[in-house]
Amino acid sequence: MERQFLNTVCLLFILVGCQQVQIDPIDRSSNEDNLYSSNEIVISNNVDISIWTYIQNNNNSKDNVVLDDQILLYMNSHLKDLEKFQEYLNDSYYFLYFVINELEKSDLPIELAILPYIESNYDPFSISSSGAVGMWQFMPRTGRLYELNKSWWNEDRHDPFKSTEAAVGYLKYLYGRFDQDIYLTLAAYNAGPSLVDRRINQNKRRGENTDFWSLNLPSQTKNYVPKYIALRELILNSDRYGLKMPYIPYDSVVEKVIIPGQVEILALSEFLDIKPELLYKLNAGYTKWASAPKDESIFYIPKEKYFLFMSDTNPFNKTNDINWISHIVKRGDNLWDLAIKYDTEVEIIKEINYLNSSLLSINDTLLIPLGKSKSNSFVPYEMYIVSEGDTLWGIARKYNLDIRDLTRMNSLNENEYLQLGQQLSIGNKNIHRNMESKKRTILYSVKQGDNLFKISELFDVSVNSIEEINNFKEPTLMPGQIIKIAIRAF
Repeated sequence: MERQFLNTVCLLFILVGCQQVQIDPIDRSSNEDNLYSSNEIVISNNVDISIWTYIQNNNNSKDNVVLDDQILLYMNSHLKDLEKFQEYLNDSYYFLYFVINELEKSDLPIELAILPYIESNYDPFSISSSGAVGMWQFMPRTGRLYELNKSWWNEDRHDPFKSTEAAVGYLKYLYGRFDQDIYLTLAAYNAGPSLVDRRINQNKRRGENTDFWSLNLPSQTKNYVPKYIALRELILNSDRYGLKMPYIPYDSVVEKVIIPGQVEILALSEFLDIKPELLYKLNAGYTKWASAPKDESIFYIPKEKYFLFMSDTNPFNKTNDINWISHIVKRGDNLWDLAIKYDTEVEIIKEINYLNSSLLSINDTLLIPLGKSKSNSFVPYEMYIVSEGDTLWGIARKYNLDIRDLTRMNSLNENEYLQLGQQLSIGNKNIHRNMESKKRTILYSVKQGDNLFKISELFDVSVNSIEEINNFKEPTLMPGQIIKIAIRAF
Protein backbone atom coordinates (compact mmCIF):
# COMPACT_ATOMS: atom_id res chain seq x y z
CA MET A 1 0.00 0.00 0.00
CA GLU A 2 1.38 3.43 -0.92
CA ARG A 3 2.25 5.74 1.93
CA GLN A 4 1.27 9.42 2.07
CA PHE A 5 4.11 11.95 1.83
CA LEU A 6 4.64 15.69 2.16
CA ASN A 7 4.38 17.56 -1.14
CA THR A 8 7.75 19.28 -1.05
CA VAL A 9 10.69 19.90 1.24
CA CYS A 10 13.73 22.12 1.22
CA LEU A 11 15.25 20.61 4.33
CA LEU A 12 14.26 17.48 6.23
CA PHE A 13 14.72 16.86 9.91
CA ILE A 14 14.63 13.13 10.59
CA LEU A 15 13.74 12.22 14.16
CA VAL A 16 15.86 9.44 15.61
CA GLY A 17 15.00 8.78 19.24
CA CYS A 18 15.12 12.20 20.86
CA GLN A 19 17.64 13.60 18.38
CA GLN A 20 17.16 15.49 15.14
CA VAL A 21 19.43 14.58 12.27
CA GLN A 22 19.73 17.20 9.57
CA ILE A 23 20.18 15.93 6.02
CA ASP A 24 20.73 18.43 3.24
CA PRO A 25 19.18 17.58 -0.12
CA ILE A 26 21.87 16.96 -2.71
CA ASP A 27 21.57 18.14 -6.29
CA ARG A 28 22.18 15.31 -8.74
CA SER A 29 24.43 17.62 -10.73
CA SER A 30 26.71 18.37 -7.76
CA ASN A 31 30.36 17.36 -7.77
CA GLU A 32 31.76 14.14 -6.38
CA ASP A 33 32.57 15.71 -3.01
CA ASN A 34 28.83 15.63 -2.29
CA LEU A 35 28.50 11.95 -3.07
CA TYR A 36 28.48 9.25 -0.43
CA SER A 37 29.57 5.74 -1.29
CA SER A 38 29.82 2.79 1.07
CA ASN A 39 33.15 1.22 1.96
CA GLU A 40 33.94 -2.17 0.55
CA ILE A 41 35.21 -4.41 3.34
CA VAL A 42 35.35 -8.17 3.32
CA ILE A 43 35.02 -9.71 6.76
CA SER A 44 35.78 -13.19 7.98
CA ASN A 45 33.00 -15.66 8.60
CA ASN A 46 32.36 -14.83 12.23
CA VAL A 47 29.78 -17.08 13.83
CA ASP A 48 27.90 -14.45 15.78
CA ILE A 49 27.71 -11.39 13.56
CA SER A 50 24.55 -9.55 12.63
CA ILE A 51 23.28 -9.95 9.11
CA TRP A 52 23.17 -6.14 8.86
CA THR A 53 26.91 -5.99 9.60
CA TYR A 54 27.51 -8.53 6.86
CA ILE A 55 25.43 -6.55 4.36
CA GLN A 56 27.15 -3.29 5.28
CA ASN A 57 30.66 -4.73 5.08
CA ASN A 58 30.12 -6.78 1.94
CA ASN A 59 28.17 -4.31 -0.13
CA ASN A 60 29.99 -4.42 -3.46
CA SER A 61 27.82 -1.90 -5.27
CA LYS A 62 29.82 0.69 -7.20
CA ASP A 63 26.83 3.00 -7.15
CA ASN A 64 27.05 6.34 -5.36
CA VAL A 65 24.14 7.25 -3.15
CA VAL A 66 22.65 10.61 -4.05
CA LEU A 67 20.17 11.88 -1.49
CA ASP A 68 17.70 14.11 -3.30
CA ASP A 69 14.36 15.42 -2.02
CA GLN A 70 12.35 12.40 -3.16
CA ILE A 71 14.69 9.87 -1.53
CA LEU A 72 14.76 11.90 1.69
CA LEU A 73 10.97 11.84 1.81
CA TYR A 74 10.96 8.04 1.65
CA MET A 75 13.67 7.85 4.31
CA ASN A 76 11.68 10.16 6.53
CA SER A 77 8.55 8.04 6.13
CA HIS A 78 10.43 5.04 7.57
CA LEU A 79 11.86 7.03 10.44
CA LYS A 80 8.60 8.53 11.64
CA ASP A 81 8.07 5.45 13.79
CA LEU A 82 11.31 3.68 14.70
CA GLU A 83 9.55 0.81 16.45
CA LYS A 84 7.44 0.12 13.38
CA PHE A 85 10.55 0.36 11.19
CA GLN A 86 12.28 -2.29 13.31
CA GLU A 87 9.28 -4.60 12.93
CA TYR A 88 9.33 -3.93 9.19
CA LEU A 89 12.97 -4.99 8.96
CA ASN A 90 12.43 -7.99 11.24
CA ASP A 91 9.79 -9.41 8.86
CA SER A 92 12.71 -10.88 6.89
CA TYR A 93 14.02 -12.83 9.91
CA TYR A 94 13.50 -16.34 8.52
CA PHE A 95 14.37 -15.56 4.90
CA LEU A 96 17.04 -12.86 4.63
CA TYR A 97 20.05 -15.17 5.07
CA PHE A 98 18.77 -17.53 2.37
CA VAL A 99 18.18 -14.61 -0.03
CA ILE A 100 21.71 -13.26 0.50
CA ASN A 101 23.23 -16.70 -0.08
CA GLU A 102 21.32 -17.13 -3.34
CA LEU A 103 22.41 -13.68 -4.54
CA GLU A 104 26.05 -14.45 -3.73
CA LYS A 105 25.87 -17.77 -5.59
CA SER A 106 24.81 -15.83 -8.69
CA ASP A 107 27.43 -13.07 -8.23
CA LEU A 108 24.74 -10.45 -7.76
CA PRO A 109 24.97 -7.45 -5.39
CA ILE A 110 23.70 -8.59 -1.98
CA GLU A 111 21.94 -5.26 -1.55
CA LEU A 112 19.25 -6.74 -3.84
CA ALA A 113 18.10 -8.59 -0.71
CA ILE A 114 16.33 -5.30 0.08
CA LEU A 115 13.97 -5.82 -2.86
CA PRO A 116 11.36 -8.04 -1.10
CA TYR A 117 10.84 -5.28 1.48
CA ILE A 118 9.71 -3.01 -1.35
CA GLU A 119 7.66 -5.74 -3.01
CA SER A 120 5.85 -7.37 -0.10
CA ASN A 121 7.39 -6.56 3.30
CA TYR A 122 8.91 -10.05 3.03
CA ASP A 123 5.43 -11.57 3.31
CA PRO A 124 5.17 -14.90 1.42
CA PHE A 125 1.35 -14.73 1.64
CA SER A 126 1.21 -11.35 -0.11
CA ILE A 127 -1.21 -11.03 -3.04
CA SER A 128 -1.52 -7.79 -5.01
CA SER A 129 -4.65 -6.52 -6.70
CA SER A 130 -2.95 -7.16 -10.06
CA GLY A 131 -2.43 -10.87 -9.29
CA ALA A 132 1.25 -10.69 -8.28
CA VAL A 133 1.95 -13.25 -5.58
CA GLY A 134 4.42 -13.97 -2.82
CA MET A 135 7.49 -12.39 -1.32
CA TRP A 136 8.86 -11.42 -4.73
CA GLN A 137 5.46 -10.60 -6.27
CA PHE A 138 5.68 -12.89 -9.29
CA MET A 139 3.03 -12.55 -11.96
CA PRO A 140 1.69 -15.89 -13.30
CA ARG A 141 3.47 -15.73 -16.65
CA THR A 142 6.89 -14.84 -15.20
CA GLY A 143 6.41 -17.47 -12.52
CA ARG A 144 5.82 -20.16 -15.14
CA LEU A 145 8.94 -19.06 -17.04
CA TYR A 146 10.96 -19.75 -13.91
CA GLU A 147 9.21 -23.04 -13.11
CA LEU A 148 7.05 -21.78 -10.28
CA ASN A 149 4.18 -24.20 -10.67
CA LYS A 150 0.63 -24.25 -9.37
CA SER A 151 -1.48 -27.30 -8.55
CA TRP A 152 -4.40 -28.11 -6.29
CA TRP A 153 -1.88 -28.62 -3.47
CA ASN A 154 0.80 -26.02 -4.22
CA GLU A 155 1.37 -22.45 -5.34
CA ASP A 156 5.14 -22.10 -5.77
CA ARG A 157 4.97 -18.32 -6.09
CA HIS A 158 4.03 -18.29 -2.38
CA ASP A 159 6.96 -20.56 -1.47
CA PRO A 160 9.59 -18.22 0.04
CA PHE A 161 12.51 -20.48 -0.92
CA LYS A 162 11.47 -21.63 -4.40
CA SER A 163 10.38 -18.10 -5.30
CA THR A 164 13.71 -16.71 -4.08
CA GLU A 165 15.62 -19.10 -6.34
CA ALA A 166 13.39 -18.05 -9.24
CA ALA A 167 13.69 -14.32 -8.43
CA VAL A 168 17.48 -14.49 -8.25
CA GLY A 169 17.51 -16.25 -11.61
CA TYR A 170 15.31 -13.50 -13.07
CA LEU A 171 17.44 -10.74 -11.52
CA LYS A 172 20.60 -12.34 -12.90
CA TYR A 173 19.05 -12.27 -16.37
CA LEU A 174 17.98 -8.62 -16.01
CA TYR A 175 21.32 -7.56 -14.51
CA GLY A 176 23.12 -9.00 -17.53
CA ARG A 177 20.61 -7.63 -20.04
CA PHE A 178 21.01 -4.10 -18.71
CA ASP A 179 24.83 -4.14 -18.46
CA GLN A 180 24.91 -4.53 -14.66
CA ASP A 181 23.10 -1.22 -14.13
CA ILE A 182 21.28 -1.87 -10.86
CA TYR A 183 18.71 0.91 -11.34
CA LEU A 184 17.72 -0.28 -14.81
CA THR A 185 17.59 -3.82 -13.41
CA LEU A 186 15.17 -2.69 -10.71
CA ALA A 187 13.10 -0.72 -13.21
CA ALA A 188 12.86 -3.79 -15.45
CA TYR A 189 11.86 -5.98 -12.49
CA ASN A 190 9.04 -3.56 -11.72
CA ALA A 191 7.84 -2.56 -15.19
CA GLY A 192 9.14 -5.37 -17.39
CA PRO A 193 12.33 -5.45 -19.49
CA SER A 194 10.56 -4.83 -22.81
CA LEU A 195 9.12 -1.51 -21.65
CA VAL A 196 12.49 -0.36 -20.27
CA ASP A 197 14.18 -1.33 -23.54
CA ARG A 198 11.63 0.70 -25.52
CA ARG A 199 12.23 3.77 -23.34
CA ILE A 200 16.00 3.40 -23.72
CA ASN A 201 15.69 3.17 -27.51
CA GLN A 202 13.43 6.26 -27.54
CA ASN A 203 16.10 8.26 -25.74
CA LYS A 204 18.82 6.93 -28.03
CA ARG A 205 16.89 8.13 -31.08
CA ARG A 206 16.56 11.59 -29.50
CA GLY A 207 20.24 11.71 -28.55
CA GLU A 208 19.34 11.80 -24.83
CA ASN A 209 20.88 10.00 -21.86
CA THR A 210 19.71 6.44 -21.25
CA ASP A 211 20.25 6.15 -17.49
CA PHE A 212 17.27 5.40 -15.25
CA TRP A 213 16.76 9.03 -14.23
CA SER A 214 16.49 10.16 -17.87
CA LEU A 215 13.90 7.62 -19.01
CA ASN A 216 10.17 8.30 -19.39
CA LEU A 217 8.87 5.50 -17.18
CA PRO A 218 5.52 4.92 -15.41
CA SER A 219 5.16 6.83 -12.14
CA GLN A 220 5.13 3.61 -10.11
CA THR A 221 8.53 2.68 -11.56
CA LYS A 222 9.90 6.21 -11.10
CA ASN A 223 9.02 5.90 -7.40
CA TYR A 224 10.23 2.30 -7.10
CA VAL A 225 13.95 3.04 -7.36
CA PRO A 226 13.94 6.00 -4.92
CA LYS A 227 12.11 3.80 -2.40
CA TYR A 228 14.83 1.22 -2.84
CA ILE A 229 17.64 3.75 -2.48
CA ALA A 230 16.05 5.23 0.65
CA LEU A 231 15.86 1.84 2.35
CA ARG A 232 19.32 0.88 1.18
CA GLU A 233 20.76 4.10 2.60
CA LEU A 234 19.17 3.49 6.01
CA ILE A 235 20.34 -0.13 6.14
CA LEU A 236 23.87 0.41 4.87
CA ASN A 237 24.42 3.45 7.06
CA SER A 238 22.30 2.72 10.11
CA ASP A 239 24.99 4.05 12.48
CA ARG A 240 25.01 7.34 10.63
CA TYR A 241 21.33 7.80 11.45
CA GLY A 242 21.49 6.38 14.97
CA LEU A 243 19.28 3.40 14.07
CA LYS A 244 19.00 0.31 16.25
CA MET A 245 18.58 -2.63 13.88
CA PRO A 246 16.63 -5.75 14.94
CA TYR A 247 18.98 -8.62 15.60
CA ILE A 248 19.06 -11.17 12.79
CA PRO A 249 22.10 -13.48 12.85
CA TYR A 250 24.28 -13.99 9.82
CA ASP A 251 23.36 -17.66 9.88
CA SER A 252 20.48 -19.84 8.79
CA VAL A 253 17.62 -19.87 11.29
CA VAL A 254 15.74 -22.63 9.43
CA GLU A 255 16.51 -26.22 8.49
CA LYS A 256 15.28 -28.11 5.46
CA VAL A 257 13.82 -31.53 6.24
CA ILE A 258 12.64 -34.25 3.87
CA ILE A 259 9.78 -36.35 5.23
CA PRO A 260 8.54 -39.59 3.62
CA GLY A 261 5.04 -39.41 2.15
CA GLN A 262 2.33 -36.83 2.69
CA VAL A 263 2.34 -34.69 5.83
CA GLU A 264 -0.55 -33.02 7.62
CA ILE A 265 0.62 -29.55 8.57
CA LEU A 266 -1.26 -29.32 11.84
CA ALA A 267 0.18 -32.67 12.97
CA LEU A 268 3.70 -31.48 12.12
CA SER A 269 3.23 -28.17 13.95
CA GLU A 270 1.98 -30.04 17.03
CA PHE A 271 5.03 -32.34 16.94
CA LEU A 272 7.36 -29.33 16.66
CA ASP A 273 5.37 -27.41 19.30
CA ILE A 274 5.11 -24.32 17.11
CA LYS A 275 2.09 -22.41 15.86
CA PRO A 276 0.65 -23.66 12.55
CA GLU A 277 0.82 -20.06 11.29
CA LEU A 278 4.63 -20.13 11.58
CA LEU A 279 4.91 -23.48 9.82
CA TYR A 280 2.68 -22.17 7.03
CA LYS A 281 4.77 -19.00 6.77
CA LEU A 282 7.95 -21.02 6.29
CA ASN A 283 6.17 -23.35 3.85
CA ALA A 284 3.67 -21.00 2.26
CA GLY A 285 3.79 -22.90 -1.02
CA TYR A 286 1.50 -25.51 0.55
CA THR A 287 -1.99 -24.12 0.09
CA LYS A 288 -3.99 -26.93 1.68
CA TRP A 289 -4.06 -28.66 5.05
CA ALA A 290 -1.28 -31.03 3.99
CA SER A 291 1.54 -31.47 1.52
CA ALA A 292 0.83 -33.21 -1.78
CA PRO A 293 0.40 -37.02 -1.76
CA LYS A 294 3.88 -37.83 -3.07
CA ASP A 295 6.76 -40.08 -2.04
CA GLU A 296 8.35 -37.30 0.00
CA SER A 297 7.56 -33.84 1.35
CA ILE A 298 10.00 -30.97 1.84
CA PHE A 299 9.52 -28.66 4.81
CA TYR A 300 11.48 -25.81 6.34
CA ILE A 301 11.36 -25.68 10.13
CA PRO A 302 12.91 -23.41 12.80
CA LYS A 303 16.51 -24.48 13.39
CA GLU A 304 16.01 -24.84 17.13
CA LYS A 305 13.40 -27.56 16.48
CA TYR A 306 15.60 -29.67 14.22
CA PHE A 307 16.78 -31.86 17.10
CA LEU A 308 13.29 -33.38 17.26
CA PHE A 309 13.86 -34.98 13.86
CA MET A 310 17.00 -36.65 15.18
CA SER A 311 15.16 -38.41 18.00
CA ASP A 312 14.11 -42.06 17.89
CA THR A 313 10.54 -41.04 18.74
CA ASN A 314 10.14 -38.94 15.59
CA PRO A 315 6.85 -40.21 14.06
CA PHE A 316 7.77 -38.60 10.71
CA ASN A 317 10.73 -40.92 10.11
CA LYS A 318 8.42 -43.38 8.38
CA THR A 319 5.85 -42.87 5.66
CA ASN A 320 2.79 -41.17 7.09
CA ASP A 321 0.20 -41.49 4.33
CA ILE A 322 -2.85 -39.27 4.56
CA ASN A 323 -5.44 -40.89 2.37
CA TRP A 324 -8.34 -38.50 2.61
CA ILE A 325 -9.26 -34.98 1.64
CA SER A 326 -12.44 -32.96 1.84
CA HIS A 327 -13.95 -31.28 -1.21
CA ILE A 328 -16.59 -28.54 -1.12
CA VAL A 329 -18.96 -29.05 -4.04
CA LYS A 330 -18.99 -26.07 -6.41
CA ARG A 331 -21.18 -25.21 -9.35
CA GLY A 332 -20.27 -27.45 -12.28
CA ASP A 333 -18.77 -30.28 -10.19
CA ASN A 334 -19.68 -33.86 -11.02
CA LEU A 335 -18.51 -37.22 -9.70
CA TRP A 336 -16.69 -38.18 -12.90
CA ASP A 337 -14.54 -35.05 -12.98
CA LEU A 338 -13.81 -35.35 -9.26
CA ALA A 339 -12.76 -38.98 -9.69
CA ILE A 340 -10.32 -37.98 -12.45
CA LYS A 341 -9.01 -34.98 -10.48
CA TYR A 342 -8.27 -37.01 -7.35
CA ASP A 343 -7.30 -40.27 -9.10
CA THR A 344 -10.08 -42.40 -7.68
CA GLU A 345 -13.37 -43.96 -8.85
CA VAL A 346 -16.94 -42.70 -8.91
CA GLU A 347 -18.29 -45.73 -7.03
CA ILE A 348 -15.73 -45.29 -4.24
CA ILE A 349 -16.76 -41.63 -3.73
CA LYS A 350 -20.43 -42.66 -3.67
CA GLU A 351 -19.85 -45.49 -1.21
CA ILE A 352 -17.81 -43.41 1.23
CA ASN A 353 -20.26 -40.52 1.22
CA TYR A 354 -23.41 -42.68 1.26
CA LEU A 355 -24.63 -41.19 -2.04
CA ASN A 356 -27.65 -42.95 -3.51
CA SER A 357 -27.42 -41.01 -6.77
CA SER A 358 -24.85 -39.10 -8.80
CA LEU A 359 -26.45 -35.73 -8.09
CA LEU A 360 -24.38 -33.32 -5.99
CA SER A 361 -25.52 -30.32 -3.95
CA ILE A 362 -23.53 -27.09 -3.99
CA ASN A 363 -21.56 -26.43 -0.74
CA ASP A 364 -21.84 -30.07 0.40
CA THR A 365 -18.60 -31.55 1.75
CA LEU A 366 -17.42 -34.80 0.17
CA LEU A 367 -14.78 -37.05 1.70
CA ILE A 368 -12.56 -38.26 -1.14
CA PRO A 369 -9.80 -40.89 -1.05
CA LEU A 370 -6.52 -40.07 -2.77
CA GLY A 371 -5.77 -42.85 -5.21
CA LYS A 372 -7.25 -46.33 -5.62
CA SER A 373 -5.09 -48.39 -3.27
CA LYS A 374 -6.63 -51.00 -0.99
CA SER A 375 -6.02 -48.76 2.02
CA ASN A 376 -8.46 -46.28 0.51
CA SER A 377 -11.31 -48.69 -0.13
CA PHE A 378 -12.72 -48.90 3.39
CA VAL A 379 -15.39 -46.65 4.84
CA PRO A 380 -13.39 -44.42 7.25
CA TYR A 381 -16.16 -43.69 9.74
CA GLU A 382 -19.37 -45.13 11.07
CA MET A 383 -22.56 -44.04 12.74
CA TYR A 384 -23.06 -44.81 16.43
CA ILE A 385 -26.66 -45.14 17.65
CA VAL A 386 -27.08 -43.80 21.18
CA SER A 387 -28.35 -46.40 23.66
CA GLU A 388 -29.67 -46.08 27.22
CA GLY A 389 -26.95 -44.95 29.64
CA ASP A 390 -24.64 -43.59 26.93
CA THR A 391 -22.73 -40.37 27.57
CA LEU A 392 -20.38 -38.40 25.35
CA TRP A 393 -17.50 -39.14 27.73
CA GLY A 394 -18.27 -42.88 27.68
CA ILE A 395 -18.51 -43.02 23.89
CA ALA A 396 -15.28 -41.04 23.50
CA ARG A 397 -13.50 -43.45 25.86
CA LYS A 398 -14.92 -46.50 24.06
CA TYR A 399 -13.64 -45.36 20.64
CA ASN A 400 -10.39 -43.85 21.96
CA LEU A 401 -11.43 -40.34 20.90
CA ASP A 402 -10.76 -36.96 22.45
CA ILE A 403 -14.06 -35.61 23.78
CA ARG A 404 -13.42 -32.32 21.96
CA ASP A 405 -13.11 -34.12 18.62
CA LEU A 406 -16.29 -36.12 19.19
CA THR A 407 -18.32 -33.01 20.10
CA ARG A 408 -16.84 -31.01 17.22
CA MET A 409 -17.65 -33.73 14.71
CA ASN A 410 -21.25 -33.75 15.83
CA SER A 411 -21.74 -30.01 16.57
CA LEU A 412 -22.40 -30.67 20.28
CA ASN A 413 -21.11 -29.24 23.53
CA GLU A 414 -19.46 -31.44 26.15
CA ASN A 415 -22.30 -31.19 28.69
CA GLU A 416 -25.12 -31.87 26.25
CA TYR A 417 -27.57 -34.71 26.99
CA LEU A 418 -27.92 -37.43 24.39
CA GLN A 419 -31.23 -38.77 23.07
CA LEU A 420 -32.01 -42.46 22.64
CA GLY A 421 -31.61 -43.40 18.98
CA GLN A 422 -29.52 -40.30 18.25
CA GLN A 423 -26.92 -40.88 15.52
CA LEU A 424 -23.32 -39.82 16.18
CA SER A 425 -20.46 -39.76 13.67
CA ILE A 426 -17.46 -41.72 14.92
CA GLY A 427 -14.13 -41.07 13.21
CA ASN A 428 -10.49 -40.61 14.05
CA LYS A 429 -8.96 -37.21 14.65
CA ASN A 430 -7.12 -36.99 11.32
CA ILE A 431 -10.27 -37.73 9.30
CA HIS A 432 -12.10 -35.03 11.21
CA ARG A 433 -9.36 -32.56 10.42
CA ASN A 434 -9.45 -33.50 6.76
CA MET A 435 -13.21 -33.13 6.55
CA GLU A 436 -13.25 -29.77 8.26
CA SER A 437 -10.00 -28.37 6.77
CA LYS A 438 -8.13 -25.64 8.54
CA LYS A 439 -8.90 -21.97 8.09
CA ARG A 440 -6.68 -18.93 8.35
CA THR A 441 -8.39 -15.55 8.65
CA ILE A 442 -6.68 -12.68 6.88
CA LEU A 443 -7.54 -9.01 6.42
CA TYR A 444 -7.91 -7.73 2.86
CA SER A 445 -8.00 -4.12 1.69
CA VAL A 446 -10.60 -3.73 -1.06
CA LYS A 447 -9.14 -2.40 -4.31
CA GLN A 448 -10.73 -0.28 -7.02
CA GLY A 449 -12.90 -2.53 -9.20
CA ASP A 450 -13.18 -5.33 -6.62
CA ASN A 451 -16.41 -7.20 -6.05
CA LEU A 452 -17.26 -10.21 -3.92
CA PHE A 453 -17.05 -12.62 -6.84
CA LYS A 454 -13.61 -11.35 -7.90
CA ILE A 455 -12.30 -11.55 -4.33
CA SER A 456 -13.75 -15.04 -3.85
CA GLU A 457 -11.98 -16.21 -7.03
CA LEU A 458 -8.70 -14.59 -5.95
CA PHE A 459 -8.64 -16.42 -2.61
CA ASP A 460 -10.51 -19.58 -3.70
CA VAL A 461 -13.34 -19.17 -1.21
CA SER A 462 -17.11 -18.84 -1.62
CA VAL A 463 -18.95 -15.54 -1.77
CA ASN A 464 -21.17 -16.81 1.07
CA SER A 465 -18.18 -17.35 3.37
CA ILE A 466 -17.06 -13.75 2.83
CA GLU A 467 -20.55 -12.44 3.49
CA GLU A 468 -20.95 -14.53 6.65
CA ILE A 469 -17.63 -13.69 8.29
CA ASN A 470 -18.16 -9.96 7.66
CA ASN A 471 -21.88 -9.89 8.55
CA PHE A 472 -22.59 -7.95 5.38
CA LYS A 473 -26.00 -6.30 5.22
CA GLU A 474 -25.19 -4.68 1.88
CA PRO A 475 -22.89 -6.31 -0.70
CA THR A 476 -21.47 -2.94 -1.88
CA LEU A 477 -17.70 -2.67 -1.37
CA MET A 478 -15.67 0.55 -1.17
CA PRO A 479 -11.96 0.94 -2.09
CA GLY A 480 -9.87 0.90 1.08
CA GLN A 481 -12.51 -1.05 3.02
CA ILE A 482 -10.95 -3.77 5.21
CA ILE A 483 -12.75 -7.13 5.13
CA LYS A 484 -12.05 -10.54 6.66
CA ILE A 485 -11.44 -13.60 4.53
CA ALA A 486 -11.23 -17.15 5.93
CA ILE A 487 -8.86 -18.99 3.63
CA ARG A 488 -9.48 -22.71 3.70
CA ALA A 489 -6.71 -25.00 4.89
CA PHE A 490 -4.43 -22.26 6.23
